Amino acid sequence: MAAYDLDEQEKLGDLKAWWARNGNIVTGIVVVLALAVAGTQGWKWWNKKQANEASTLYFAINEGIQKNEAAKIKDAAAQLLEKFPSTGFAPRGALLAAKAAFDANDLDGAKKNLEWVVANSKEDELKNVARLRLAAVLMDKKEFDAALVALDAKHHESFAGLFLDAKGDVFKLQGKFADAKTAYEEALKKLDSKGSQRQITQLKLDSLPLATVAQATAAPAAAPAAPAAPAAAPAKSETKK
Repeated sequence: MAAYDLDEQEKLGDLKAWWARNGNIVTGIVVVLALAVAGTQGWKWWNKKQANEASTLYFAINEGIQKNEAAKIKDAAAQLLEKFPSTGFAPRGALLAAKAAFDANDLDGAKKNLEWVVANSKEDELKNVARLRLAAVLMDKKEFDAALVALDAKHHESFAGLFLDAKGDVFKLQGKFADAKTAYEEALKKLDSKGSQRQITQLKLDSLPLATVAQATAAPAAAPAAPAAPAAAPAKSETKK
């Protein structure tokens, strides 16, 4: 029994010595791990809280649209974009608010929300949708150059046909029918051959004033030759006297 106690005391002494050498390191590691776990849990809780509050405002926008309450839509959208811009609900809410503003003929309000999506959304697809709608708003505002700038922005290939179709619309409104024809023709090459948008674009192309297009695309005719100078009258011969 004494030998057993001695052995236990030696192990205890070794443990105390090891702890004296490494205790601070172990304690530090434990604290760091505990903080990491707490931080992760806290971050998850915070994100969940943000998402819940953002979703409430998003559905408030949707409800405002259904009830045609413009003030409610504007207020909920403003809070959503200001307080929860990093959530996925923010750009979607802005798109909804922009559509509501456009339908109410509030072009400036629609433009503001769409520009926010273009500048802040982390999802390229939503940015592409926003650019197309922004171009439509700018066309209604007769800001054609700005609309073309929006459509010239980098976009995914899957949107190429829609962007070209919209460019054709801008050119048509500007009276640039040759450019519109080119844009529509290029759009048809990119659009799904079985999709409804292709049929719409084809109708737009067919509705262009063909005479104007032909005149714009034809090579300029040669200028008519200047009329020749009239021939000089023959000199009268002198009569001999």
